[in-house]
Amino acid sequence: MSAPKILVLAGSVRNGSHNVKLAALAAKELTLLDADVTRISLEDYPLPMFDADDETRSGPPESAIKLKQMFMAHQGIFIASPEYSASITPLLKNALDWVSRVRERGDPAYAAYKNRVFAIASASPTSTGGLRSLMALRQILELGCGALVIPEQVAVQQAETAFDEMDALADTRTTNLFRAQLARLVELARITG
Repeated sequence: MSAPKILVLAGSVRNGSHNVKLAALAAKELTLLDADVTRISLEDYPLPMFDADDETRSGPPESAIKLKQMFMAHQGIFIASPEYSASITPLLKNALDWVSRVRERGDPAYAAYKNRVFAIASASPTSTGGLRSLMALRQILELGCGALVIPEQVAVQQAETAFDEMDALADTRTTNLFRAQLARLVELARITG
């Protein structure tokens, strides 16, 4: 059976982002689970703020098309989502919105979200670990886009001290939960592929 293709991204491009670090760790752990991993940065897919009028006039930007194609090329997607004002980052929301609007070759609505499985996690300096961003992200993906989001999710608390000197999670319990989540993502991505 071939290795499932898993896309890994963070909803932040900030230097020193805990979620960029969490995405990097996810990519490493997924590789150990024999997944074919592609890690991207949303910085490489610059997008204007979504505006339906602009979309109608000129169609989706090239970066939106490329990002949608990247989603479509993978059976599983892992998103590390920072928490901004009890929700997800504007960067991540804008990217998800643009991807949802791209139609190629007669694709149905939300084609990039269908027939693939998503896993979500967050790292935050707060005591909730970004849990509110995960609730918002789950709602966007499941209710808004019709995606399958696995129930397992990880919210890394006190992120400024949660990673060791090798950028692994320092807490054994959190590490075990994270690995179980990623194993479930690989398992379901293999089935959907």
